[in-house]
Amino acid sequence: MATKHEQILKYIDSLSVGEKISVRRIAKEMKVSEGTAYRAIKEAENKGFVSTIERVGTIRIEQKKKENIEKLTYAEVVNVIDGHVLGGKAGLHKTLNKFVIGAMKLDAMMRYTGAGNLLIVGNRIDAHRQALEAGAAVLVTGGFDTEPSIIELADRLELPVISTSYDTFTVAAMINRAIYDQLIKKEVVLVEDILTPLEKTVCLSPQEKLERWYEKNFETGHGRFPVVDDQMKIHGILTSKDVAGYGRSVLIEKVMTKNPITVVGKTSVASAAQMMVWEGIEVLPVVDERQKLIGMISRQDVLKALQMIQKQPQVGEKLDDIVTGGFKESENDKNKPSPVYQYEVTPQMTNHLGTISYGVFTTILTEAANRFLRSLKKGELVIESMTIYFLKPVQMESVIEIKPNILEAGRKFGKMDIEVFHQGALVGKAMMMVQLMERS
Repeated sequence: MATKHEQILKYIDSLSVGEKISVRRIAKEMKVSEGTAYRAIKEAENKGFVSTIERVGTIRIEQKKKENIEKLTYAEVVNVIDGHVLGGKAGLHKTLNKFVIGAMKLDAMMRYTGAGNLLIVGNRIDAHRQALEAGAAVLVTGGFDTEPSIIELADRLELPVISTSYDTFTVAAMINRAIYDQLIKKEVVLVEDILTPLEKTVCLSPQEKLERWYEKNFETGHGRFPVVDDQMKIHGILTSKDVAGYGRSVLIEKVMTKNPITVVGKTSVASAAQMMVWEGIEVLPVVDERQKLIGMISRQDVLKALQMIQKQPQVGEKLDDIVTGGFKESENDKNKPSPVYQYEVTPQMTNHLGTISYGVFTTILTEAANRFLRSLKKGELVIESMTIYFLKPVQMESVIEIKPNILEAGRKFGKMDIEVFHQGALVGKAMMMVQLMERS
């Protein structure tokens, strides 16, 4: 039977898109405490089908699909620009496909404005009316209001009219930045994108005997299974190491590995990879906020995802992409044991003193180590510890050379020394301990 929490989530999910939600209403409708209602609303917000907007309240919105993540809803625009809604609140859940800056004559402006657009304009009442009639929402800049007839039209058409104190070009830049951030989020592969779902996961019960493990091992060829109760809460993991030396009639709960490490669906694959390497584990249970199992990921799943990330085209450029994009390999002597990388320090990569910043320097060293290990087919790198020494300041527009060198290398770990030179002089170095995630 579903818990009260699950019943509330199901109820919220059944509400019409655009409907207003409150803690008091949910508590009254579902006959639960306001604390229980509040927690359920917050989880619905985390799942993306509820949005809270200042001065408007909490509303049911259409849950965005992963492939549509780069598009913003009008509700998200309100939050980005710190605006307030003058009318058309029922349409806040809708998604805008583009925005238009209204800095031209009215007729010319309307040629570019259509359904699903957001017209960014000042105190031009005729433009507000014609944009709404064309199916577009309106963002009024400069702190201006609009006429009551426009608000009435916006409410009738369910198209938001939003006001903000910022100027037209500032809000355009803010919305652009928000869309760009969404594109970057789209690139980040999460555990929920690669997991084996619950319906395809073989689970065992703590009260079953080890005979059950042998049956499932023979059927599937796998040796690691999650152990869950009737409510699908994770209690342990049972592996071939756990069952060794025990008779088949022993209860699973007696030999399973209890309190296993778990991750939630929103964990990045990179974080999951680091966890698996450091803890030396092959599989990770994926749970929801109530510790209920929703699927499993394996080390092979993580490796495939990491390799896919490297191959996919870049859509939104992150700071790390800007830093690592400047790498060039020097034409060094083939007899040298390791490559030499060249890098030019641009003004954006410096601190207030005009010298290379610590964060950028760390990224450069990490990227050099990664490139070197990949060239040796060593797999993915996870840094365990790194000690950096700044010997001389590196000015902007300097061209530095980075020389990585392996001091020790095992199958799963390595010790590296990285030296950085400018005009032949040593300006910095690092000692790095890394763990390696071998490609399957």
